[in-house]
Amino acid sequence: MTGGLVDCVDVDEAPASARRGDEADLVARVAAGDQGAALRQLYRAYEGRLYGLGLRLLGDPSLAEELVQETFVRVWRKAGQFDPDKGSVATFVFTIARRIAVDLWRRPSSRPFQPEPAEEAAPGDPMERVLVGLTVRHALDSLSPAHREVLELSYRKDLKQSQIAERLGVPLGTVKTRTFHALRAMKAALEEGGVGG
Repeated sequence: MTGGLVDCVDVDEAPASARRGDEADLVARVAAGDQGAALRQLYRAYEGRLYGLGLRLLGDPSLAEELVQETFVRVWRKAGQFDPDKGSVATFVFTIARRIAVDLWRRPSSRPFQPEPAEEAAPGDPMERVLVGLTVRHALDSLSPAHREVLELSYRKDLKQSQIAERLGVPLGTVKTRTFHALRAMKAALEEGGVGG
């Protein structure tokens, strides 16, 4: 990727990835004016995922690159608005990216001429389905392995709780408890990502 913010952010200097626990500190440093190391680390941690999101949503490498660039310009400008009590850095970054992707998709120069879309994406809108799918995947990935496992066995393998207990070699009560906590954590993660409510 070339141009814009990438030219002023030397991603080679950034570590392989910013640890999740340090990301809130990085955003705080950016908000305090650190446009160097902190911004490079955030860029390095998210550029690949944002570019992939842009390719999936917009179907064009140039627009995907624009999505990454504009997302980081806005992260830089809005870093002071980040509140770790309201969500993770990932949610902050991807919420910004989602809004930009919608704007890019709606921009007439981004696609062939079509009638003006409704203000909010329709439930059957392919872009909205991809965004919801990515949010669900992110929510699942945020669960502990034990919680994720019971949900995947229940919903993907269509197993009953007694079958899950047998397969995992744990008591039925453990499966029920894990399922309860997993669903509660999923609900919170989905609401944080703007799905459900």
